[in-house]
Amino acid sequence: MKKIIPIIFIAISASLWGIIAIFVRKLTEAGFTPMEIVTIRVVTAGILLGFIGVIKYPVQMKINFPDIGLFIGTGICSIVLFNWCYFSAINQMNLSLAVILLYTAPAFVTILSYIFLKENMDSTKILSVLATIVGCILVAGVNLNAATAIRPIGILTGLGAGFGYALYTIFGKFALKKYSTFTVTLYTFIVASLALLPLTHLWDKWSLLMSGEILFYGIGLGLFPTVIAYLLYTKGLEKVEGSKAAIIATVEPIVATILSVFLYDEGFGGIQAIGSMVILFSVLFINRSKKSKGKIYNKKASI
Repeated sequence: MKKIIPIIFIAISASLWGIIAIFVRKLTEAGFTPMEIVTIRVVTAGILLGFIGVIKYPVQMKINFPDIGLFIGTGICSIVLFNWCYFSAINQMNLSLAVILLYTAPAFVTILSYIFLKENMDSTKILSVLATIVGCILVAGVNLNAATAIRPIGILTGLGAGFGYALYTIFGKFALKKYSTFTVTLYTFIVASLALLPLTHLWDKWSLLMSGEILFYGIGLGLFPTVIAYLLYTKGLEKVEGSKAAIIATVEPIVATILSVFLYDEGFGGIQAIGSMVILFSVLFINRSKKSKGKIYNKKASI
């Protein structure tokens, strides 16, 4: 059971990321730009985590200044880069193609984990990564006729989103060697906030942000798909390999697709259903495979 809990944490975090459209669409309708919404997200998360830290985890709020580089990695190189690239890609190409490029993240994580974290590269991981990418393509329902409108800069920006998304897992793994889940998550969003606030001048829209309904959605964005999601994901990373965690997290597009069907009356056909099954199979396959190897190993050891 203890081995399943970290996997459940990562799956729940990915599901919470999948509902982000509820908050983003409402804030967009209110007049906020994509980068302003990202700033609302990280600043709200930083404030909420700060309050939690002062009340419950004051000791865990201390870090060694030389380690700030780890949180520049999770906060700026990952959170800020990922969001900037992703929103830019959405403006440069078909949305479904931008989603596909974003979910090259498991491939990046697998390669980077092999290089920097010395994780094993085996056929199971490679097959699972390829299957999740195929599944995401099917879930996105990509229109291949839109490919002629793609510019090279759009491809590079979309891949940048996947790369930035992947960097959180890598930097997070290194940070967790020295700090708790809470500390890593807290300073990730503090650093991201310090980087984004001067760029977006969000304070210019303070009165709009403080209005009743917008304040509710702003806090919701910072709490559910951000604070809770990243705490759970980072906690899961303590016990799960980075490459494996990235594959499990691809349940996010499934949740986002289901949400779009029930809340926004967007289409969901047979191809999307097949894609969802492929992703779920990949997640089950990489977990089942690891358990099977463990049983074989234990059996050999007992002989």
